[in-house]
Amino acid sequence: MINETDKHYLNRCVQLAETALTKGDAPFGSLLVSQEGKILFEEHNKISSGDHTRHPEFEIAKWATNNLSEVERKNAVVYTSGEHCSMCASAHGLVGLGRIVYASSTEQLKQWNKEMGVESGRLKGLAIPEVIRDIEVDGPDETLAEKIRELQFRYHKKIS
Repeated sequence: MINETDKHYLNRCVQLAETALTKGDAPFGSLLVSQEGKILFEEHNKISSGDHTRHPEFEIAKWATNNLSEVERKNAVVYTSGEHCSMCASAHGLVGLGRIVYASSTEQLKQWNKEMGVESGRLKGLAIPEVIRDIEVDGPDETLAEKIRELQFRYHKKIS
């Protein structure tokens, strides 16, 4: 269940997604938050560099591996504007990060892409629980998902 604290962090993810869009990247943004509520790391999508693995959730997993203990990773929460792709979900699971909270879902993104006539990429678009066992996942947040929808439409209009 998404609570007010979660919404606070998700709003920051939306801001990061907007930053990505202004820099020419797909609008995705994510945070890693400690058990105590401290933002440990934040990032936005950077795929315009040509490296299509530069997703914020993947960057979080790499950062967490190098900077947090196993217990700290397990107790941390990843907040993100969009549900993890299978690459990012795998990285999340492999490094042992905890709960995931997202503003918009993979299913919503698939529907928006269909509405925009955007072809599916090479990844199948699996939901997080299809990739990671025993993970606490909350999302989407319908109000914030509408903001993400708008950003996605702006991005695809910009690149087409």
